[in-house]
Order: sequence, then C-alpha cells, then structure tokens
Amino acid sequence: MPRIPESQLVLHHDGSVYHLRLKPHQLAQSVILVGDPQRVQKISGFFDRIEHEVANREIITHTGTFKGKRITALSTGMGTDNIDIVLNELDALVNIDLETRMTKPTHTSLNLVRLGTSGALQADIPVGDSFVAGEQALGLDGLLYFYEQAAQVIDHKMTSAFTTHAQWPGNLPSPYVVAASEKLLNHIAAGYRRGITATSPGFYGPQGRALRLALAFKAMNHNMESFDYNGHKITNFEMESSALYGLSRLLGHEALTICVIIANRVTEKFSDQYQPFMEKLILNTLDRLVSLPA
Repeated sequence: MPRIPESQLVLHHDGSVYHLRLKPHQLAQSVILVGDPQRVQKISGFFDRIEHEVANREIITHTGTFKGKRITALSTGMGTDNIDIVLNELDALVNIDLETRMTKPTHTSLNLVRLGTSGALQADIPVGDSFVAGEQALGLDGLLYFYEQAAQVIDHKMTSAFTTHAQWPGNLPSPYVVAASEKLLNHIAAGYRRGITATSPGFYGPQGRALRLALAFKAMNHNMESFDYNGHKITNFEMESSALYGLSRLLGHEALTICVIIANRVTEKFSDQYQPFMEKLILNTLDRLVSLPA
C-alpha cells in the first residue's frame, strides 16, 4: 500500500488526527457515539475513572473505564457529513500507522454504538420510554455513493423496493440501505423494538417538515410510513445512521444505532422530557458493552 499524503491524512503537529484531536492510545475499542456534545459528560459520569478528555469544535471525547472495561464516549455533532469525518479518523487511529502513513498489516475492528434521539414514523411507537434499534439504515443523504466500494455493502433488493414504493424523485439523492452489525444488534439491543432507521440530510424539509418553505416531495413521509419489505418497516427518522453503517461495513467495524423516541411524526406528539430515558439507555448500553463477546 502507498504512503498516504499529508493533504489526505491530515495530522496536527503533535501527531493527533485533525478533527478528533486524538492519538491512538486515547481511543478504546468500544466507542459510544452521540450527537450532542453535552451527552458525553453524562456517559463518562458513570465511568470508574476518566483517562483522557479531548475537545475540538463539536467533537468531545472522554475515554475511561466502566466496571473495568475501557470505553470511549465521543460526540459527532449532527449529520452524515460529520459521521464521514469521525468514522474515517477513528479508523485511521487504529488501522493506519500515523508515523509512516501506511496501512497497518493487522486490521482492528471497533465496536461503534450510536445513542440518539429520533422521531417515530409508525403510529404505534410511543414517545418517551421507547427504544428503537436500527436493523437497517435507509440513507436519503447520498454520502455512501462517494465511495467506490459502496455497492458491496448496500442491500440492493430492499433499496430497489423502497425506491419503487416511495416513488422516489430522480432529482433527490439516490437512497441506499445498509444493515447494522448483527453482533451488536443481538447483544446491545436485546429486548428493544427493531426496524429500519431512515437517515435524512436535514431536519426540516428533508424530514417532511414545512415552516415557511413548501415541500418539493409532499408524499415522502406517507410513502415511507407505508413501506413494508418482508415485514421490515421504517420505524424512525434521524440524521446519522446510514453513513455510520455504510462506512463501518466498508472499513470493517461493527456499528449500531439505538434511539430514544422523543416525537411521533404520525400522531404529531412530542416530548422534551426524555432525559431519564436517555440515562436509562446509556446505563443499559454501558452494562451490555462490558459483557460484549470479543
């Protein structure tokens, strides 16, 4: 493999990766990803001890131990563009020798669990104490298509079925479906509702919200709610999972998203009193990561 140029693998003068400001020894193999930077401290507040605290822009990282297991909590900020940065730099920390700029001969796989908030797309999903794990991520963002090997990890049959059912307009980014890690899904999300998590490139128009701007694709949410692929339905909307799943599969990592449902787009209910439920999800995830098989 050739040496990676400085303009492509960008490092700080201290040897840390550019956006995360992390060095390899500051990262654990199991990583909890959150969008909200303030949520990192909520997670590390349960740690036995914190080894490293690093902050750069919206990306905050705390690495420490929980019940003796080393874990990293890291905020990505919002959107698949941020996930593209975070995933590539996390992979670089474990699979590229940052001094020689060469790919390491032995691959390291990370366990990446994203905990977020989300809006439900099925009327029977309650707001509040409801955790939904994404068995698949439906990308409406187009990001994965910028990578040559994207076709290797996309579920083409489900993608085609959705595109046809939703009558997806040709002037919008092409959808794609990628599966979650079976290992993480079966262990970390045991007992939770499962479904297809839709990933949008925005919060308003791209999720069917209209304030002062009219929607170009008014039937989008209705068509998504009614989609059923061999019993798999689209359960919720968020903004990160498709890139997380797609890039993780391409780079050889395990990835899963679990969301607390704070709104229901069908019943139009919303609650901002979700913090106790997020805390419960954080503790469940930490406990299950401790017992995660190697």
